[in-house]
Amino acid sequence: MEGVIVVVAPGQGSQTPGFLEPWLVEDGVREHFERLGDAAGIDLIEAGTTFDADAIRATDVAQTLIVAAGIVALALLGRERIAAVAGHSVGEVTAAVAAGVLSETDGMRLVAARGRAMAEAAAQARTGMAAVVGGDEAVVLARLEALGLEPANRNGAGQIVAAGELDALARLRSEPPAGARVIPLQVAGAFHTRFMRPAVPVLREFAATLTPEDPGPRLWTNRDGTEVVSGQAFLDLLVGQVASPVRWDRTMESFAAAGVTGIVELPPAGALTGLAKRVLKGTPTVAVKTPADLAAVHDLLDRTT
Repeated sequence: MEGVIVVVAPGQGSQTPGFLEPWLVEDGVREHFERLGDAAGIDLIEAGTTFDADAIRATDVAQTLIVAAGIVALALLGRERIAAVAGHSVGEVTAAVAAGVLSETDGMRLVAARGRAMAEAAAQARTGMAAVVGGDEAVVLARLEALGLEPANRNGAGQIVAAGELDALARLRSEPPAGARVIPLQVAGAFHTRFMRPAVPVLREFAATLTPEDPGPRLWTNRDGTEVVSGQAFLDLLVGQVASPVRWDRTMESFAAAGVTGIVELPPAGALTGLAKRVLKGTPTVAVKTPADLAAVHDLLDRTT
């Protein structure tokens, strides 16, 4: 059966302590992580095996780990099998590498610069993020506006991520919108909001040193869910998205319109396949958490492409 399998890359908050350990037993993986860590200026193996929950959620650490894990999984899967790709937040850097817009080295250099710039912006105010699950969308958005919070991620499936000052997030949690639950996220700032604007010119300057290629696989942006065919345009979107909302709801709408017949989530996986199961009902999904899950990916690709 012919179909479109899209590989999706998760964003910050998906990391957990020790999540790299299962990957290090695979041939060549330790050396691959060492090369990626050298490009980013971080010991990825130490961070991904020994850091506790507080240390691993540091912006510069979490972002480099997430992108590196996705790149390594792509190499084991075989990038030549990737026909369509998209990323959520920092996962768009992974997607850029998967689509051939950036090399692995430039992808790691970019995510390292991104993490540093966003960490510096986050240090200017006490901010964070929380998922608001359920409730009427209009009521949720009105409540966020009243508290001075922003809808940083609109993920679909009744999930909106609020971002802003910690005091306002605490009020949201103590007095949630009717029918909604508020779940704090393991991130260190109000990403994709006005609080990240200082990071944009820093990233723009760094991005000017890169030479992007046009994507080979189909590539969607989480800015508005549209398909992007220019590597330079995608890089420009990557710069701007740190201070603009993630519209994963629209990205999934584009998947449906494109006739996507399967979704594979790169490590650290789970969040995006969970959303897909609720929005794209009946679409087969594989969450790649360890190398053992790659067999299910090959099986899905063999059955539907």
